[in-house]
Amino acid sequence: MTSTLPAAGLPSTIRDATAAQPDLALHAGAPAGDWTDCADLLDGDRLAAWTERAADWLRAGYGEAPARVVAGYLVGWYLTVPAKTGALLFRTARRVPLLGPADLAVRFDADAPGPAAVAVLRDEYACLPTDPAAGLPAARPMPDERTLAAVLRERYTAHATVFLRAFTAVDTPALGRHRLGRHALWAWATDALDGACWRVGQSLDDEAGGARDAALVLPARIAPLTSASTLRPDTRAGGWTRRRESCCFHYVLERGMGTCATCPRVCTQEIHR
Repeated sequence: MTSTLPAAGLPSTIRDATAAQPDLALHAGAPAGDWTDCADLLDGDRLAAWTERAADWLRAGYGEAPARVVAGYLVGWYLTVPAKTGALLFRTARRVPLLGPADLAVRFDADAPGPAAVAVLRDEYACLPTDPAAGLPAARPMPDERTLAAVLRERYTAHATVFLRAFTAVDTPALGRHRLGRHALWAWATDALDGACWRVGQSLDDEAGGARDAALVLPARIAPLTSASTLRPDTRAGGWTRRRESCCFHYVLERGMGTCATCPRVCTQEIHR
């Protein structure tokens, strides 16, 4: 991808990316208001309190909050923050910001437990050598798109590692004795990254571009992630589909809905044709 951006740094890129799509409210630096650094959110007491808030929200909406559903929602909400932040800036500008827990902050709204907005706290970014701002002090040029995609994957994976370590250690009644194994947790992390590339493409009316990005970021099974991108054209409905690596367990709340067609619990061959 040849950049047509002006020689401006990351804050300008973030503003343009936010204006181009409706799904992720992304800010350069934490604006005024109640923001929480991801590093602070991973503190044991704060993470436990957030888990309990998620369980209360599920009980209010569905009358119950099974531990595996609470876990699935919380992991999905959290990992979407670094995954979608990285995927959005990669798709719109071929730039990858720092994505560690100390590099991102989130804002919560009172009526929902999932993050409502994300702030990128550092100006540093990786980019292509053709980027007009590749010479800025904050830029870290990479030789090509494949290398830049690897930077996105590695920065996301490093953040996910810290989060999953904190999540498995949290002690809260909402999770009780329920603990998923390492493979299941990394399957969730893989879905968050693959799905973020896809959803970013959809939000920009460029679903195929999002799928191409997913193939660059997840070209193969690269541990600890559990698979290459599973995105592929949907020959029946048009557009794209993917096979999830993990189960979201939402069927537990909606007793009559059954499992999703893309769930690994059913994993029909038909969706992969």
